[in-house]
Amino acid sequence: MEVGFLGLGIMGKAMAENLLRNGFRVTVWNRTLSKCDELLEKGASIGETPASVIKKCKYTIAMLSDPSAALSVVFDKDGVLEQIGNGKAYIDMSTVDSDTSSKISEVVTKRGGCFLEAPVSGSKKPAEDGQLVILAAGDKALYEEVIPVFSVLGKKSFFLGEVGNGAKMKLVVNMIMGSMMNALSEGLCLADRSGLSQQTLLDVLELGAVANPMFKLKGPAMIKSNYPPAFPLKHQQKDMRLALSLGDENAVSMPVAASANEAFKKARSLGLGDLDFSAVYEAVKGTGGSDHAS
Repeated sequence: MEVGFLGLGIMGKAMAENLLRNGFRVTVWNRTLSKCDELLEKGASIGETPASVIKKCKYTIAMLSDPSAALSVVFDKDGVLEQIGNGKAYIDMSTVDSDTSSKISEVVTKRGGCFLEAPVSGSKKPAEDGQLVILAAGDKALYEEVIPVFSVLGKKSFFLGEVGNGAKMKLVVNMIMGSMMNALSEGLCLADRSGLSQQTLLDVLELGAVANPMFKLKGPAMIKSNYPPAFPLKHQQKDMRLALSLGDENAVSMPVAASANEAFKKARSLGLGDLDFSAVYEAVKGTGGSDHAS
C-alpha cells in the first residue's frame, strides 16, 4: 500500500517512520524539504509539492500544526486541490477546529475525492510507538479502507460520524488535558511553597484515584524544569483557544479551561512556546523563561 504524508513535525515524522517500518511505501512532503532527508534514508520518496504527492498516491495523510497550515496546504498554489479527484483520498490528522475540517471536506469531495478527518490523541512517544488514539470522522467507506494504516499508527481508532466530530472530540480531550496540567502545576507549586516534597506528592497521586500516565510521565521532569517538547506548549494553547471557541458556540461555561488558557498564554509570553506544554509550570510558579533546561 502506498501512502502520501504531508508534514514532518514532531508527530508527522514519527508517524511516517512507523509506516515505513511496517512495510508501507511512503512519499513525504514538508514545507522545509530538508526535513525529508532522514526519511529518504529510511526508504521514503520525496514529493516536491503537496499536489505531486496527491498525484502519486491514492491515499494521502496530512499532519500539520494548525488550521492556517491545514488550509494553506489544500488551497495554495501546488496544493492538494490541484490533484485531488476521483479515486483519491485525503486524510487530515491535524488538530484543527470543525469549521476548518468542514471547509477542507467540502472542496475535496466537490472535486470527487474522499475525505476523512482523523486527529490523534497522544504525543511524541505514542506516535513513535504506534500507540496513538485516532478520532476519525467523515467518509465511512474510506475509514474502513485505511484501517491497516490506522492499526499501525494507533492502538485504537474511533469512527465518530460526520466531519467535524473528530475535531470537536480532539479539542475536548486536549482542553481537559490542558486543565489537568495546570492543576498539577499548581499542586507542585503549593507543595513546594508549603515545605513538602514534590516527589512525595507525585508518589501519593500515583497511588490514588487521580493517578494517570501524564502526571507520572511529566511530573518528575517538571520538578527538574526539564521540558523536551513532546507536545509544544504553543500548540496546547492553540487547542485551548479553539476549545473555548467551541464552548462559546455551544453556550458552555468553561471557567477552568479559560483560566488554564490564560496560564498557557502567560507561558508563551515568557518565551516557552516551543518547549513541552508542561512548561506552563514555569508560568504558574512565576519564573521567567531563562532558568529552565530544554
